[in-house]
Amino acid sequence: QSPGILGLLVKMAMPMCIPTAYTLYIEKPECDYCVAVNTTICMGFCFSRDSNIKELVGPRFLIQRSCTYEEVEYRTAVLPACAPHADPHFTYPVAGRCHCSTCNTRSDECVHKAGHAAAKCSKPVRHLYADPAASDHTQLFE
Repeated sequence: QSPGILGLLVKMAMPMCIPTAYTLYIEKPECDYCVAVNTTICMGFCFSRDSNIKELVGPRFLIQRSCTYEEVEYRTAVLPACAPHADPHFTYPVAGRCHCSTCNTRSDECVHKAGHAAAKCSKPVRHLYADPAASDHTQLFE
């Protein structure tokens, strides 16, 4: 079913589900620094509908979609100043293209966690700026 004229106007007027710049903070107990990684994630509005009478009308009135990855690339950051026994690698997603789709609980975080505060670092921060020319997708620190 169509979202109607208003839905089409809103869809044309604003981007719905697009790759968006995001800073991810990575911290491991065995490493001396917190690393700020600039990446892209999928973010935006997706049309959803949840009827309060779904028991009477069935699932056809239940449409729940979220903004998720259509194309994703994984990169690995090598964290600086880690203990010799620690694994300094951390792999993170970089959104290429996004789309509205039902949430796949095997690969996506589908539930908003209430009270989940923004990530904060307890150690000094070092910034990582992705090198798009890096062929092995591993980002090192100097």
